[in-house]
Amino acid sequence: YMDKDGAISSQFEKNSLEQAGLVKMDFLGLKNLSIIERCVNLVQETTGVEIDIDTIPLDDRETYTLLQRADTKGVFQLESGGMQTLLRRLGPTCFEDIIAIVALYRPGPLNSGMADMFIERKRDSKKVEYPHPLLEPVLRDTLGVVVYQEQVMRISQLIAGFTMPEADKLRKAMGKKLSDVIDALEEKFLRGAEKNKIDRKLAERLYGMIKKFGEYGFNKSHSAAYALVAYQTAYLKAHYPLPYMTSLLSAQTDRQDDVIQYINDCRCAGIEVLPPSINASGYDFTIEGKSIRFG
Repeated sequence: YMDKDGAISSQFEKNSLEQAGLVKMDFLGLKNLSIIERCVNLVQETTGVEIDIDTIPLDDRETYTLLQRADTKGVFQLESGGMQTLLRRLGPTCFEDIIAIVALYRPGPLNSGMADMFIERKRDSKKVEYPHPLLEPVLRDTLGVVVYQEQVMRISQLIAGFTMPEADKLRKAMGKKLSDVIDALEEKFLRGAEKNKIDRKLAERLYGMIKKFGEYGFNKSHSAAYALVAYQTAYLKAHYPLPYMTSLLSAQTDRQDDVIQYINDCRCAGIEVLPPSINASGYDFTIEGKSIRFG
């Protein structure tokens, strides 16, 4: 708000915008979307192939092979060293695995053992277990591990009969670590479970599981959107490495360290990056035969 002199005051209470009934939105200007668009255009210009990036198959074998060997430099969300290690350990085989790994690669899930549990169950299906048969449809995609905030909401509905607003209140409390709200909702959860003829000890164990994993839960709709862009960039790198790396390098002209890193990645893949040339260079990086010409 502004004070009487028109200056903006910094003394906001925590969550004051929310309390005022306003909605905060983050608009992300992802350069990866520009990289994808440029790559698709380059593929059409150089090969005549038209790619509809929104209809590519989500079960493409070459893409998952690239992800399993963690050849993910330049792949959205999946290029850090720690993420590459996680990819090698997990060995993703389906799109749900990518959604999960985006959600799990955060300090909370890594330090709490959530990521390790997910990987163990992925590698050995015999370790997959569900705390109650009602929860199998909710937790099947994450191998019995509570990974997403939406799962916390659904569990509270199925086990304790929470309404959607009550389930959302629990999700918000978990995400913001509001221990007083979490504790206040526990008795309601246990009473609801009792009404649904769920054994009290099991209900207490379920709520304990929600408390343990819920505070690290990630919003699945957010994770899925990120995973789709990650998959699209991995698909283009797997099938069209020359146009993709050209597009990637053109987007990094103000970041010298990234340019060096991606040039090294090109060399590892057998793609030569030619030096700048007054006669041959374009404004950005360009494709020249089977090589990339520096801009």
